[in-house]
Amino acid sequence: MAETRGRRRKKKQQSEYFFDYSLLFIVLFLLGFGLIMIYSASSYEAYDSYGDAAYYMKKQLIANIIGLVFMMVIANIPYTFWERFATLGYVVSMILIFLVKTPLGITSHGATRWIGIPHTGFNLQPAEVAKLCMILFLASLVCKMGKSVRTMKGFFTMMAAPLPIAASVYLITDNLSSAIIIMGIAVLMVFVASPDYKKFIIMGGSVLAAAGLLVVAVVQLGDKIGGKFRLARIQAWLNPESQAQDKGFQTLQALYAIGSGGIWGKGLGQSMQKLSFLPEAQNDMIFSIICEELGLFGAVAIILMFIMLLWRMMVIANNAPDLFGAMLVVGVMGHIAIQAILNIAVVTNSIPNTGISLPFISYGGSSALFLLSEIGLVLSVARRIQLKEL
Repeated sequence: MAETRGRRRKKKQQSEYFFDYSLLFIVLFLLGFGLIMIYSASSYEAYDSYGDAAYYMKKQLIANIIGLVFMMVIANIPYTFWERFATLGYVVSMILIFLVKTPLGITSHGATRWIGIPHTGFNLQPAEVAKLCMILFLASLVCKMGKSVRTMKGFFTMMAAPLPIAASVYLITDNLSSAIIIMGIAVLMVFVASPDYKKFIIMGGSVLAAAGLLVVAVVQLGDKIGGKFRLARIQAWLNPESQAQDKGFQTLQALYAIGSGGIWGKGLGQSMQKLSFLPEAQNDMIFSIICEELGLFGAVAIILMFIMLLWRMMVIANNAPDLFGAMLVVGVMGHIAIQAILNIAVVTNSIPNTGISLPFISYGGSSALFLLSEIGLVLSVARRIQLKEL
C-alpha cells in the first residue's frame, strides 16, 4: 500500500509543470511603467492637440489589455500547435507588407508603414507581424533542417530565408530599423542553432568594415550629400550640432534631456523637453524622458529589468522540452534584446537616428500587441517544462 502511494506521489510530482511568474511580473511591471511614462511624456502634447492629457495613455492601455488577452490565450495553447502555420505566417506577413501600398495604407509623419483595419480605428504595422512570423518560421526551419543547419549550405539557407521579408520591409515601408531587427533575429537564431564562431566573426567583421567605409565616405562627401536621407542622418550623428535645426534636432533635444536629468532626475512629470522641445517624446525618445525625470538611477533600473527579462527567457530556452520550443524563446529573446539595445543606442546618439521603439514602454499599439503575443509563446514553452522530482 505504501509502495502504491509512493508511485502515485511520484507520478503527481512528474506531472507538475512550470509557470514563470517572474517573467510575467517583469512584463507587467514594464507595461505599467510604460503607461506612467507615456502619460508623463505626452500629457502636454495630448492636451494641446486633443483636449485630453491622457489621450495617448488611454490608447496604449487598450492595446496593452488586448495584448495581455492574446498573451494568456497563446500561453495556454501548446506552442507546437503553431509550427504548422510557420510557412503560412511567412506568406501572410509578406502580403501585409504589400498592402501598405493599397488604399488600406496609412501615412503618418511622411512614412506609409501602417494598414488601417476598417471599422475598428486600429492601425496595424506589418513589420511587427513580420517579426513574430519570422521567429516562428526560422524556428520551424531549424527543426526541419536538423544537423544540416551546421553546414555552409544550411547557414546560407537560414540567412537567405529572412532576406525577402527584410528587403520588403525596407523598400516598401521604408522601415530600416525593422529590417535590421528581422535580420538580427535571424543571425542570433542561426548562431544558437549552429555556434560556429568563425563564420560569425567573419560576417560581423565584414558588416563593421562596410559600416566604417560608409561613415568615411559620408565624411568625405560633406555637403555633397544633398537630399540623401540616410546619409544625412549619418552626418547628423557624427556632428548633430551642425544640423541643430534639421536632422540633428531630435537627437540634440534627447541629449539635453539626458544631461539635465543627472543622477536622480528632476522628478516624475517634471521634464522640460517634453514641452514641445522633443518631438514625439512618447514614442522612440521616451528613454530620454525617463533619464530626465528619473535620472541615471531610473535609466539603470529599467536596463536591469530588461536584463532580468532576458535572463528568465534564457532559463526557459535552456530547459525547453524540444528544439522548436528553445528556438522560439531564443527568437523572442533576440527580438527584445536587439530592439531595446538599438533604441537606447539611438537615444544616446551611439548610432545614427532611426525610428525604433523601446519594448513595452514606448507608445505603439501594434508593437505592444505582438510583443505580448511573443511573450505568450515564451510562457507556453515554459508551461511545458516538467518539474523534476525534488
